[in-house]
Amino acid sequence: MLIRADRTVHKAAREGAKPVIRFENVSMLYNRGPEVLRNVNFHLPPGSFHFLTGPSGAGKTTLLRLLFMSLFPSKGNIFLFQRNLNMVPAEERAALRRRIGIVFQDFRLLDHMTTWENVALPLRVQGRRESDYKDDVTELLKWVGLGNRIHAYPHVLSGGEKQRAAIARAVIGKPELLLADEPTGNVDPRMARRLLRLFIELNHLGTSVVIATHDHDLVKQYSAPRLVLADGTLQVRS
Repeated sequence: MLIRADRTVHKAAREGAKPVIRFENVSMLYNRGPEVLRNVNFHLPPGSFHFLTGPSGAGKTTLLRLLFMSLFPSKGNIFLFQRNLNMVPAEERAALRRRIGIVFQDFRLLDHMTTWENVALPLRVQGRRESDYKDDVTELLKWVGLGNRIHAYPHVLSGGEKQRAAIARAVIGKPELLLADEPTGNVDPRMARRLLRLFIELNHLGTSVVIATHDHDLVKQYSAPRLVLADGTLQVRS
């Protein structure tokens, strides 16, 4: 459809591959408060799809921020793409982050860029020529319902439109790992189903996907394992 890749290569890469994410006895606390995460251990294989669930305040956003290296654990080790994030030098983190697509709850669109420019930014950072991706960006924006907002700036977009633009930006580069924090929180059920299809398609092409969500209807629509956070601990449920 609109996310294109070599399925054969991605399938072969999954077989016998090491975990894309591994937590070893990870704990996280803020300013001597209670532990948000406590001795968390789990691993996710490449090409997997997981929902991250749990009540408000359970630590879902904290876990995603740890994976994106905007936070670092109070204790324990996190391995991403077989790299111990505690050991990655600051100058190498940007390159590692470029392998990740992330959807923030607060969108983080750049105000001085149009919707099209915001979505194209990851490809531009990769050094690709605009002529190589221009049509793909436009097609993706039409698919998420923003075809008439291509030239609009973030300040005139609604919350739902900003969210769809943020999702398009996260997936346009076909990242190795997609992290999405409440990606359907500001859209109607029909658009939520459409966006879920986009995440599933990306996963079928080899991207590991972790979606943090309170949306029980969204979780019911796709049979995928859940990472369940509660009281600082995490369980993996099939």
